Amino acid sequence: MIGPCAREENRMNTQINQVTANAADATEAPLVLRQDAEGVATLTLNRPGQFNALSRPMLEALLAALQALAADKSVRVVVLAGAGKAFCAGHDLKEMRGNYTKEFQQALFRLCGKVMMQIIAMPQPVIARVHGIATAAGCQLVSMCDLAVAAEPARFAVSGINVGLFCATPSVGLARNMGRKEAFEMLVTGDFIDAAEARRRGLVNRVVSSEELDVEVSRLAASICAKSPVAIAMGKQMFYSQLEMGMDAAYQLAAETMACNMMSEDAAEGIDAFMAKRKPVWQGR
Repeated sequence: MIGPCAREENRMNTQINQVTANAADATEAPLVLRQDAEGVATLTLNRPGQFNALSRPMLEALLAALQALAADKSVRVVVLAGAGKAFCAGHDLKEMRGNYTKEFQQALFRLCGKVMMQIIAMPQPVIARVHGIATAAGCQLVSMCDLAVAAEPARFAVSGINVGLFCATPSVGLARNMGRKEAFEMLVTGDFIDAAEARRRGLVNRVVSSEELDVEVSRLAASICAKSPVAIAMGKQMFYSQLEMGMDAAYQLAAETMACNMMSEDAAEGIDAFMAKRKPVWQGR
């Protein structure tokens, strides 16, 4: 027979085990969630309690998810979103301060760079769905996505300067999205800009109400999904490559890309469909 003291101890142990199990479940929640629908894969940063801060495990999970999507021919468009109140608040400062060695910092920022370059290397267009704040590396993430749709309450900043840290890595994407003086002002002041100003500066493509955000993202994704996947993939690769070239080299690359694109089955199908006044059926080749 179990005495009352033993029963109370068992009850306490059960409660402790349950709390521990709940904590473990929370800890083991995926850092990046994936949802697929009609050729669109949505990746959601899933650290809402930390405003989706880009810890090293988060970056590793995001890189792995992007690499998997790049190899998935069923996916035509990738949407990058954030759980909770924020899109992404940048790097995890607590993690960075707790691993105060140059080796850790170098590895962290190199990993971050790999994630950003993977977005560019994706054959699919990547759309940032920005519903809340996007600061520091979170703002960098928006700048490196091919397209961005923001809700009116969204705010953007590269605020590292406020804690004595110039946002050097975010400056790469910002300087390629907006005017140099506008980008530099954000970097040296840390000031926020609203969604309308972000659109004016070229950081985002579209700004809508919070209620219309998902509708607008879906509308943009559907427009892309209706096009030839071959043309989109070839065009995206050429687009980013030519940005780093001189004018003559850029035209040579563009001419070669168009010639190769023209020889694809999709181009033949698209032209035949246009002349026959029918909807094309893309082969993906």
